[in-house]
Amino acid sequence: MDDFTQDPDSSTGESTEKAQSGSRIDRIDRAVVISDYFKSISMWSLRLVFVAAAAFVVWWVIGRFWQGILPVTLAIIICTVLSSPNSWLRRHGVPSALAALITIGTFFAIMGAVMWVIAPSIAQQSQVLYFQAFEGILSIQLWLQGPPLNLDSEDLNSYFNEAAAWLQNQAGTIAGEIFSGLGAATSVIITLGVVLVLTFFFLKDGHRFLPWVRKIGGENSGWHATELLTRAWTTLSGFIRAQAVVSAVDAVFIGIGLLIVGVPMALALAVITFVAGFIPIIGAFTAGALAVLVALVSLGFTEAVIVLVIVVAVQQLEGNILSPLLQSKAMNLHPVLVLLSVTVGGTLFNIIGAFLAVPVAAMIAVVFRYFQDMTSLRAGEKMAADMTFASTYGEAAGHAMEADGELFRKRYYQNLLGDAEGNDLNLPDFVDVDPESLDPNEVRRRELKRRFTSARQTLDKMRKKN
Repeated sequence: MDDFTQDPDSSTGESTEKAQSGSRIDRIDRAVVISDYFKSISMWSLRLVFVAAAAFVVWWVIGRFWQGILPVTLAIIICTVLSSPNSWLRRHGVPSALAALITIGTFFAIMGAVMWVIAPSIAQQSQVLYFQAFEGILSIQLWLQGPPLNLDSEDLNSYFNEAAAWLQNQAGTIAGEIFSGLGAATSVIITLGVVLVLTFFFLKDGHRFLPWVRKIGGENSGWHATELLTRAWTTLSGFIRAQAVVSAVDAVFIGIGLLIVGVPMALALAVITFVAGFIPIIGAFTAGALAVLVALVSLGFTEAVIVLVIVVAVQQLEGNILSPLLQSKAMNLHPVLVLLSVTVGGTLFNIIGAFLAVPVAAMIAVVFRYFQDMTSLRAGEKMAADMTFASTYGEAAGHAMEADGELFRKRYYQNLLGDAEGNDLNLPDFVDVDPESLDPNEVRRRELKRRFTSARQTLDKMRKKN
C-alpha cells in the first residue's frame, strides 16, 4: 500500500525541487491541452454548421426563384459573347441602344440562318434514318437467332419490346427535362423573350453597373466588389469564348469527317457537336456517340468504326492540345472538379444545370482565389505591389487590405501578449539581463518571433523531404 500513498509531488523528481525553490515549471496538465483542442474543434464545427446552413439556404432560394434566375444567367452568358462587338460599335460612335440592337439582331440572324440550313436536311433524312435504324435492329435480331447464339425469338422480342419501351420513357423524360429547364418561366417562348430583353439592357447599360455598385457599397467595399466582379466577368467570358473555339474546332473537323464518310445529317450532327461542346467532357462524349450510332444504323459497322476513329482523334487533339492551351488561363480548374460540377449540376437542375455547372464552378473558384489573395495580404504573406489585379480599384483595395492587415496583426499580438509581468515571462535563452529592466511585451514579441521562425524552418525541412 505504500506505493499508493506517496507524496504526489514525489513523482516529479527534479522539477518538484525546482518548484519548491521558487523556479518556474514550464508544464501544464494534459487535460488543459485536450480541453483547448476540443474547444478549437467545437468552434470550427460550429462554423462549418453555419456554412452548411448558408449553402442550404442559397440552394433553397435558387430553387424557389429558378424561374427568374435562369433567364438572367442565360442573358449574362450571351452577353459574354456579344460584349466585344457591342463595345467595338460603341467605340466607333454608335449609340449604346443602337449598338445593342445591332449586336443582338446579328447574333440571332446567324442563329436563325444556321437553323434554316440544317432544318431541311433533318426533315428529309430523319425518316430515312428511322427506317434504316429499324432495319438494323431487325438484322441484329436475325443474327442473334442464328448460330452461334441461337437465341429464342420470343425472348428476343420481349427484350426488344422492353428496350423500346425504356427508350420511349427516356425520350419523354429528356423532352420533359428540356422543357422544364428552358421553359421554367411558363414556356420556352416567354423564357427566350425575357432573355432577349435582359440581354439588350445588359449590353446597353452594363457599363453603368460597377459605378452603381461602388456608389451603393461605399469606398472600400465598392473597391472589393469591383475587383471581384471584374475577375468573375473576365473568367466567365474567357471560358465561354475558349469553349466556343474548342467546340467549333470539334464541330468542323468531325463534320468534315462525317461528310467524307457519307454519314446522313452530317451538318446537323456537326451543329449538335458544337452545342454539346459547351458541356465539358460529357457533351463531347454524347455527341460523338450519337454520330457513331447514326453511322452504324445508316451505313454499317465499318463506317461506324471509321467515324469512331475520327471522333476519338479529334477529341484527343482538343483535349490534349487545344483545351489546355485556351482554357488554362480562363478557368484553371482541375478536370475532376469539372466532372463533379457537371454531375452535380445535372443532378440538381437537369440539362440546364449541366450546361451552367462549369461557369458556376469557375465563379466559385474566382471568389475562393480572391479570398485567398486578401487573406495573404492581411496575414502579411504577400504585398499588394507584388500581386496582379484586374482593375485599378482592385489595386486600391489590395493596398487598403495590406494596411488593414498591419493593424490586424498589431492588435493580434497585443491581445496575445496581454498585460504580462516581468517575473512571469518565459524568457528565451538569448536574454541575459535582468527581466525587470526589459519591456515584457518586447520580450514576448522576440520569443514569439523565434518560435514562428523555428516552426517555419521545420515546415520547410518537411516539404523538402517530401
